[in-house]
Amino acid sequence: MTSSRPPLNRALAEFGTTIFAEMSALAVRTGAINLGQGFPDTDGPEEVREAAVRALRDGRGNQYPPGPGVPELRQAVAEHQLRFHGLGFDPDTEVLVTAGATEAIAAAMLGLLEPGDEVIAFEPFYDSYAACIAMAGARRVPLTLRAPSFRPDLDALRAAVTPRTRLLLLNSPHNPTGMVLTREELAAVAELAVERDLIVVTDEVYEHLTYGVEHVPLASFPGMRDRTVTISSAGKTFSFTGWKVGWVTAAPALVSAVRAAKQYLTYVSAGPFQYAVAEALRLPDAYYRDFREDLRRKRDLLSDGLEQAGFRVFRPEGTYFVTTDIRPLDEKDGLAFCRALPERCGVVAVPNVIFYDDAEEGRSLVRFAFCKREDVLRESVERLRRL
Repeated sequence: MTSSRPPLNRALAEFGTTIFAEMSALAVRTGAINLGQGFPDTDGPEEVREAAVRALRDGRGNQYPPGPGVPELRQAVAEHQLRFHGLGFDPDTEVLVTAGATEAIAAAMLGLLEPGDEVIAFEPFYDSYAACIAMAGARRVPLTLRAPSFRPDLDALRAAVTPRTRLLLLNSPHNPTGMVLTREELAAVAELAVERDLIVVTDEVYEHLTYGVEHVPLASFPGMRDRTVTISSAGKTFSFTGWKVGWVTAAPALVSAVRAAKQYLTYVSAGPFQYAVAEALRLPDAYYRDFREDLRRKRDLLSDGLEQAGFRVFRPEGTYFVTTDIRPLDEKDGLAFCRALPERCGVVAVPNVIFYDDAEEGRSLVRFAFCKREDVLRESVERLRRL
């Protein structure tokens, strides 16, 4: 007997296969350079990798680690937040280790939302945001960031808040646009959140990757310490994206709500890698400075090359992605452009339209990743000039 029920949850059926899987498969099939998915093509610090090997050999984390994360990592996260941001968190009650930031976002949406709640999120938004909001039975309300500056319209944000608004989901430094919220913008968000009694979930995975501007956590603003769930991870900062080690810092009640959902997702993960990330977080300031400077050079290398190839380039303030407009190339459809690009010149990019509810706003925008070796970026630029 064939079931008449649909094979997928209707809320999730619209999402299908992620664009990253599609574009990465296209890169493999064509042998193109993959500037689509945001993963480095070199590993992070050797001492961090060796710390993971040492943990494996010493039998630390080879069995189930504690549900909230190993104490060494929770302590290191708390130290990191105090060292870089002046924020004090109790490692026992206010830090939760997750399977990357993606699980942290999912657990936060599932743990903090009720069906019918509204969530305001910056558009374009990372694709998992929409899926996680849908899984929680909530409704996403996009706040569109528009080229060329991609700054949030704070009046539009205030107008978007309704009696059903439960949560703001913010991402700064912002993927894919590279926008970094200013102190003034953050202060306005904080004032609104306090006034309307909103929870704010902040995705800060690119916190150390800003170029000439500062990253300031929203949790540091008046009234936000007890209503902000701050999310970050090791993948972007230390170039070990496959380890999937992330974390949440928040007041105890919020951490408990996120953990209640998280325990039914992965329960625990990445045992030995948690010990290694604890050591990584204690690397000297020079590591963070040199890593940021290396990526700044790569940003400029790729941005300059894209401009020379005819793209309109929106040089990012943060992250390791650069957004471009393809209309100067007499192209209009970013999705069709990206699907054809590997065959045309041997480079893979990602169409920004998949990050938008308003398809017209993102139709001609295309994102490239610059977290690659310089020789790879130079070769990519040479290939793109063929356009």
